[in-house]
Amino acid sequence: MTKRRILLCRACLGLAALAAAQTEPAKQPLRLRVSSGVAEGLVKHKVNPKYPREARNQGIQGDVILQAMIDTKGNIVSLKAVQGDPILAEASIEAVKQWKYRPYLLNGEPVVLETTIKIKFHL
Repeated sequence: MTKRRILLCRACLGLAALAAAQTEPAKQPLRLRVSSGVAEGLVKHKVNPKYPREARNQGIQGDVILQAMIDTKGNIVSLKAVQGDPILAEASIEAVKQWKYRPYLLNGEPVVLETTIKIKFHL
């Protein structure tokens, strides 16, 4: 009877190991970093920034680089300036907060995106 129980236990352990090996693979990452070009292709609604009067009067121009996080529904949930004049950066953030994106699908599932956005201010 003892041998029978040992064999039964081994069989159960073997089946458990087999079942574990056949489970679904780990889910894809929930957050994906994409290039600015890829993200630009997903824009559904874009609001152009207004050139700040103060910057125009002072002859301030240049590019602003923003770091953005876009949720699975296409909304910007995090946005910060990483490069550029602070006056121009503020105007950029005000406008880009209103942008709307199409969801990015990875294996048919929407994912959160991290990307950069470049806004140009030239007189």
